[in-house]
Amino acid sequence: MNFHLLLRAAIACAAVTGVSLSAAAQENDFRTGEILLAQAAGYDPMRPAMPLPGASPRPEGNPEFDGLIDGPGAEDTFYMCSACHSIALVKQQRLSDARWDYLWTWMIEDQGMADPGEELRETILDYLKEHYSSER
Repeated sequence: MNFHLLLRAAIACAAVTGVSLSAAAQENDFRTGEILLAQAAGYDPMRPAMPLPGASPRPEGNPEFDGLIDGPGAEDTFYMCSACHSIALVKQQRLSDARWDYLWTWMIEDQGMADPGEELRETILDYLKEHYSSER
């Protein structure tokens, strides 16, 4: 998609959502601009991720852990994540490895999640990246 078409789509999306692109730009509100561009490009964060062509289907989840895929770190992930939100939120994600790292930091710094330490962080993030990454 060329830039001009994307810009027109972002302007149209801004009109529908009531957000002014010029106001966002004047305030250096890049986050709003990024959201508008993503919406204009058809990105829908609630749409389930499509598997990569040729990718193996996901294994069945463990019912004891709300359907998380069995593997090293599943139990730690279940108890850590379900303390604050539904495991369904975790399972629907297909984030990049870098985004999983970012979210971990964001939950600690901005959302008040207790920092469980480096060892548990590594165990959980390794598990999430292995089973719920957009890169695999």
